[in-house]
Amino acid sequence: MTVEKAIDSAAATPPDGQAGFDSRRALALARQVLSTEAAAITALATRLGAPFAAAVELILNSSGRVVLSGIGKSGHIAHKIAATFASTGTPAFFVHPAEAGHGDLGMIAPGDVVVMLSNSGETDELVHLLPHLKRQGAAIIALTGNERSSLAQAADVHLDAAVDSEACPLGLAPTASTTAALALGDALALALLDARGFSVEDFARSHPGGALGRRLLTRVRDVMKTGAELPVVTLDATLAQAVVEMSGKGMGMTAVVDADGRVSGIFTDGDLRRCLDRVKDFGAARIADVMTRAPQTIGPERLAIECVDLMEAPPKKLALLVVDAGGRLVGALHMHDLFRARVV
Repeated sequence: MTVEKAIDSAAATPPDGQAGFDSRRALALARQVLSTEAAAITALATRLGAPFAAAVELILNSSGRVVLSGIGKSGHIAHKIAATFASTGTPAFFVHPAEAGHGDLGMIAPGDVVVMLSNSGETDELVHLLPHLKRQGAAIIALTGNERSSLAQAADVHLDAAVDSEACPLGLAPTASTTAALALGDALALALLDARGFSVEDFARSHPGGALGRRLLTRVRDVMKTGAELPVVTLDATLAQAVVEMSGKGMGMTAVVDADGRVSGIFTDGDLRRCLDRVKDFGAARIADVMTRAPQTIGPERLAIECVDLMEAPPKKLALLVVDAGGRLVGALHMHDLFRARVV
């Protein structure tokens, strides 16, 4: 069903909310737009073949970067594809074709691959750049809707992004064509990601400010308490001394170490509650007799997010001791430290 027929088939209803607005007509159009754009992307998948593989190989074997270029709506799509390339392991940036003729062409170097987006394949600003790009020694990938166009014919590789029709009811606004170009650009970026063996850790390094970056880049050493903030007593301490240390440091626990600084145990708020009914003299009782032995520990170079699983494992705990390879105490962290670091 065409867009016009879909709209006409929606029965007229009284004005809904504002004069002249027909909610059923709007919904019918919206559904048809989505169906048209989905069909355009599905058609792309059936047409993918050797040119797509050639484009991936061309970029993989290039010694330079990927440069995206387009004008108008295609330019906006090119901007987004460049950002996707850059964040998934393929250095890329956008060059405006009009600005390229006024100095920005110097941003493009031999060995670069220029991906040019134009639905018609005849955009003047892009076509005029062709001889200059070839003189620069750049390879060209054209992403167009017309395989007989000037861009398609001049390119080293042409990617066919043709659509049967735009989703616009007037048949004018770039809609299905820009959606198809964006999807094809995403497919190219992700095929390169896979070919490069780009990992989750690599992705995190490109997104250090996001939640994924924090989870995959933040180490225990980045969030743990150390030095004067670290609650710790020795094995010969009294229960009273341990309670003072635990209360003063505000972590709800204190580490217990031997003379060499190796962790012997931990004493928590829970341990304190459990011993209240059996300890008569806090000044005389020894911490070694009431502490929890062999507590859960973690190394400083482990990912902070790993602490969550250790804390959630029975028996659940709110704090972890951090030890070096020799079992010596180097820090401690509380679940609140993970929240403050926005790891969880």
